[in-house]
Amino acid sequence: MEFLLKSPFEPSGDQPEAIERLVKGLQNGYHFQTLLGVTGSGKTFTMASIIAKTQRPALVISPNKTLVVQLYREFKMFFPQNRVELFISYYDYYQPEAYIPNKDLYIEKDAEINNILARMRLSALKSVLTRKDVVVVASVSAIYASGDPRDFEELNIKLEKGNRINRRELALKLSALQYNRSEDVSVGGVFHMKGELIEIFPPYEEYGIRLYLFDDEVERIVCFDPINRSTIEELDRIIIYPAKEFVTTEEKIARSIKNIEKELREQVTLLEGNGKYLEAQRLKQRTLYDIEMLETLGYCSGIENYSRFFDGRKPGEPPFTLLDYFNKDELILFIDESHIAVPQLRAMYRGDYSRKKNLVEYGFRLPSAFDNRPLRYEEFLEKVGQIIFVSATPGEYELSISSQVVDQVIRPTGLIDPEVVVKPTENQVDDFIEEMMKVKERNERALVTVLTKKAAEMLSSYLNEMGIRSEYLHSELDAVERVEVLKKLREGYVDVVVGVNLLREGLDLPEVSLVAIMDADREGFLRSETTLIQTIGRAARNINGRVLLYADRVTNSMKRAIEETNRRRLKQLVYNKEHGITPESIIKPLYENIFAEATEQNKKEEMAKNTYIEGIMSLKENLDIEDYVALLEEEMLRAASELRYEDAAVLRDEIYNVKKKK
Repeated sequence: MEFLLKSPFEPSGDQPEAIERLVKGLQNGYHFQTLLGVTGSGKTFTMASIIAKTQRPALVISPNKTLVVQLYREFKMFFPQNRVELFISYYDYYQPEAYIPNKDLYIEKDAEINNILARMRLSALKSVLTRKDVVVVASVSAIYASGDPRDFEELNIKLEKGNRINRRELALKLSALQYNRSEDVSVGGVFHMKGELIEIFPPYEEYGIRLYLFDDEVERIVCFDPINRSTIEELDRIIIYPAKEFVTTEEKIARSIKNIEKELREQVTLLEGNGKYLEAQRLKQRTLYDIEMLETLGYCSGIENYSRFFDGRKPGEPPFTLLDYFNKDELILFIDESHIAVPQLRAMYRGDYSRKKNLVEYGFRLPSAFDNRPLRYEEFLEKVGQIIFVSATPGEYELSISSQVVDQVIRPTGLIDPEVVVKPTENQVDDFIEEMMKVKERNERALVTVLTKKAAEMLSSYLNEMGIRSEYLHSELDAVERVEVLKKLREGYVDVVVGVNLLREGLDLPEVSLVAIMDADREGFLRSETTLIQTIGRAARNINGRVLLYADRVTNSMKRAIEETNRRRLKQLVYNKEHGITPESIIKPLYENIFAEATEQNKKEEMAKNTYIEGIMSLKENLDIEDYVALLEEEMLRAASELRYEDAAVLRDEIYNVKKKK
């Protein structure tokens, strides 16, 4: 089936030129291109238009779950008749396995699997293998180990009307594909048999499959609604794919066990030769238990650490990932927010290796655990074809390797980037209050960024004393409290929000017409060129948008951010004048959960992240400097990708201190 783009609007502004140039670049065989698109310019629509014009399957990688889900919803709207799939980690909560030697503390893997996300991952794998009209929106999970596509494609059951089947054999085949015999159909991946009626509920589909048998002959095949059990359509044939991402055969399990036993003997000998008898005994006990579980159930906890044996890979060879399910020559890869996503992709392998090093050295895992890993960046590039980087602030790397950089800075609404004014830091608070009074008169709102949590609390308290309703926002507030603060701002109960990092919220606040950045000349994560441009963009939703940079000198980051904002602003003003466009502020309704659903799960995740960072830094005495720095860099980039700049700054400072001592 062809891609059919559905949209209530046509390309406008500089979208038509961007689409044409990027499509032509793909046709000319450009390996790398960059779309420099400002917030609100319709980058997702541009990507969708490129997919529709080229009629090629696409993978869109974004650096965090929130952005992935947002993109997924938008692509679903643009391609309602095609397959748009979501592929992100199926863990609601994940604490990786780790060992901290100086505390003799083993942290067991703790995870909560989201069954809906697991089903959506399966749906994505099946769609990529069976259709051309597919768009997969993924997080960096795309470069982590997944099932062998050969197994997923070959281990299936083909059912056709008129064929004869043995019910017992069918039940055994379904069990081999990880389907359970159960009456509970709510989770999918189950089947049940009632006389000559067989019902199968694939986890990757929203419908069930019902087989009507006459003796052993398939008389009818129907898709039906599992809730009201009404027939959706009749089929002549159907293929049942595995119920789990990782499936294998009994033959592979038997072969893998032999290889696991062989590596166990070698590693135990090595450990004992080095006088590590406790570690050798620990490894033997843990691995033999896993082998027993594999022989009995065909599965064990942490089975992914033995994936190299199941896949038949040699040590060091890359794992199978989502990328292996695509045809490399047909695929278009979009890397959204590339200034964050690319460094994240490049850092994943080293950080993962460093984390597992202690597990292997202290007898918790076999060396083969190293091969259950994300791809190296070079391996990632080998598995994909043409790439389009997408960002409002692309990094030096993307710009340097791109055959062309395409601008998309005109917003369909006619809104222009805000005016940026630099003011001295002397009396900066009093000056802001004066500016804030003008904002209040227009019934608009403001955002202020400061450098520390204490400064946020103190400034917010002072503004309240001066009659300006204010609340602060920083990482010590839990998810529920952050959502409440932002809702109050939109609803008008609060005039200004003071924060350390106002990017992590994914703010889209049309009411905000003033953004003030205190101490803008203090270089660092929170005052880098990229962060400044992104923060300036928070005032681009309102026709009266204005940004105040309080600084005593203009840093290089400030200079570049101001120049880039002015370049875009000039282009937008000229376009509006030439086309007679009068900009209008965005009018956005207040939704119940406009920012995000705040749940107890969010609290649990954030507590785990804070504990995990402390655990990472306690590994300092037990890792080589290079491995320790690699682990810190991975966690720093992960924190930055999730817009947790305070955590990223802590890790950055630790990297600086370690390198300085070295």
